[in-house]
Amino acid sequence: MAWAQDNTGKDSLTIETLVVTAQRREEASNSVGMPIQAFSGETLQQLRITDPRDLTTIAPSFTVSQSYQGVPTYTLRGIGFNTINLSATSTVGTYVDEVAYAYPFMNTGPMFDLERVEVLKGPQGTLYGRNTTAGLIDFVTSKPSEIKEGSLTAEVGDYKTHNFEGFVSGPLGERIQGRLAFRAEDSDKGWQVSNARGERQGELHRAGWRASLAVQPSDTVAIDVSYSGWVNTSDTVAAQGIGFTPATAASPFNAPGLVSYIAANKPTKASQADWAPRSARGTDIGAGLGIADAPAEDDTFHAGKLRIAWDLNDKVRLVSLTSYNELDRKAVFDWSGAPFEILVQKAKGHIESTAEELHFEGSTDKGSWLVGAYAAHDEILDMNRTLLGQNANVGLIRYYGSTLLASPFNSGGYTPLQMSQAFRTYEDVGNIETDTWSVFGNVDHQLSDALKLTLGIRYSQDKQDYVGCSRDFNGDMLPNVNVVNRALFFAAYGMTAPIVQGGCNTFDPVKKSFGFVSSKLDEDNVAWRVALDWKASEDVLLFGSVSRGAKAGATPINAANISTQNAPARQEMLTAYEVGMKAGLFGRRVQANLGAFFYDYEDKQLSVYFADPIYTALSRLANVPDSEAYGVDGDITWRASRDLTLIASATWLHTEVKGYNGINAAGQAASFDGKPFLYSPKFQGGLTAMYSHDLGNGLKVQAALNGRYQAKSHADLEGNPLFVINDYGLLNTSVGLSAQDQRWEVSLWAAT
Repeated sequence: MAWAQDNTGKDSLTIETLVVTAQRREEASNSVGMPIQAFSGETLQQLRITDPRDLTTIAPSFTVSQSYQGVPTYTLRGIGFNTINLSATSTVGTYVDEVAYAYPFMNTGPMFDLERVEVLKGPQGTLYGRNTTAGLIDFVTSKPSEIKEGSLTAEVGDYKTHNFEGFVSGPLGERIQGRLAFRAEDSDKGWQVSNARGERQGELHRAGWRASLAVQPSDTVAIDVSYSGWVNTSDTVAAQGIGFTPATAASPFNAPGLVSYIAANKPTKASQADWAPRSARGTDIGAGLGIADAPAEDDTFHAGKLRIAWDLNDKVRLVSLTSYNELDRKAVFDWSGAPFEILVQKAKGHIESTAEELHFEGSTDKGSWLVGAYAAHDEILDMNRTLLGQNANVGLIRYYGSTLLASPFNSGGYTPLQMSQAFRTYEDVGNIETDTWSVFGNVDHQLSDALKLTLGIRYSQDKQDYVGCSRDFNGDMLPNVNVVNRALFFAAYGMTAPIVQGGCNTFDPVKKSFGFVSSKLDEDNVAWRVALDWKASEDVLLFGSVSRGAKAGATPINAANISTQNAPARQEMLTAYEVGMKAGLFGRRVQANLGAFFYDYEDKQLSVYFADPIYTALSRLANVPDSEAYGVDGDITWRASRDLTLIASATWLHTEVKGYNGINAAGQAASFDGKPFLYSPKFQGGLTAMYSHDLGNGLKVQAALNGRYQAKSHADLEGNPLFVINDYGLLNTSVGLSAQDQRWEVSLWAAT
């Protein structure tokens, strides 16, 4: 919410409602019959929100968790997808100026120069480019201005932090305006400290930029073109060792000293961590080549957009929206959680995404309408090389292999030394191509002065082709796969052919051989929405809706011993029932928004365990046939005085898996009936106070206080106490002095 700085008298305490484009047209947010939280660029700046993760402080129904391999997991009202893969789309769609950023990692650059952010809750599919089941977040950037203006901000802080942000904007000629904006963030002192060596990790180095043009070649045509991008060379986050998997808890093959290290170094704060020494992991051991690169990202992102709007007449407009996004990722991260070579990875990824949307939009005497079509093509490479020379599972396989060297399975003549050095490193690789297209329509119709009916429908088709496997790297996997794996598979499948250097070590039980795994998804769905709005009074809107959304099927990139692990999960569907109210109270000094919802969830996509015949339990994707979520959320804004605005928001949530039977971490069959969704706390709430007071003499003081509380949640479906995310709170505060005309400002900010 934003508030008017109106000093004329009687209206100075009235809350000003933000204009939003949630329904692809400009409307006051209070007149849109759907659950929306919208935040102005001024609010985002005062609360120091410079990353999508920061939105959780003001939109508590939205949570962000960093998954293994560093890919952010977005969850909205409990609906999320716990993938680790760069190549996976999210249940929460993210858009920048209506362009889909379909892969969450595209949002890991800095956030800057925004006009507003809109958080739309519930299935979205009848208006925006791609289907989602949870909702979407639309980042609306500041557009080129018709007057010359500019700004520069410099920030310094602890951990040797120095950030710079700025923009220039204005006319470049007749009927053409331009804008340049940037943000650079650097922290030269890492915040994580090694328990064993005192080394530091966690430096931040990233920068983003945007160039945009607005051209009006005639009174009926408007062209918006932009190029934006970011680069991130920050350190990766090190893991914290908290325990052992069931297969390794009592293993005699744990690295000497590892068990005692974990027992003596239970983390009590975020800065405590540890990782394998670079001198050890960077050393080559036989065919097992090390990873000597620094534990850091080396990522770049480029995005281009062309929007052309042509007014065919006073009531009909044709809009073309063309986009191209390209992401490159290179990263090294250490998930060992201890100063041992348990799990070090070097990732490489590339995504090219091209999309085109063409739609007609118009108005009638009784409402508005929109019809259009959308098509997108994505090409993805998602791969990583893993180093795990001191992993307990590796020690077990090496020991078992040493007992088989004299058996017929050692047809390659591997020596005891080769077996003792085997299985240090391997690669997981996946190549994915996706095509999605859809046709959609939406209409709003005033049944009377007080009643409005909204109908929307969308037909989508999604195709995905996948080829990938886990494979040998430099010959290091040949002894263990050609001896041990072949011996273990022999009883069930007979003698199998050995793999060659660089060959896949993923076994296909149907083909009875090692090799690439390939799959195809070809699915379609119909998304729809029916909503009724009742304007009970000038300042009170009541609404109810039923909507259905979909998320396309997904194929994982796993460390796959068996081809089943890389089998795709089919599309998921969610039907949402919602009622709500938006009310301006006490002369619109108070704005209250309240919603209650029930979600009927079909085929929820979930990363789960697979009972592996060699390694006890490994990852795969599965569909949970039936689950549900319901709850209440809302926010209230109170203009307490001319100087003070208070905002409170909260979400109460219940999530539940229904009748699902799967595999637990010990590789055993288990029932998960009644288990809550991942990253879905029962309560989340936030309080914000915004203060602005004129001191006279051309000066003004501004202050903000923002707090957020989240109840405990779970990072796994099983409910293992090791994976409980305890309840916690965040507190941010700032105070600043500025000129009344905003020409300059000095402020202090802190968080805990």
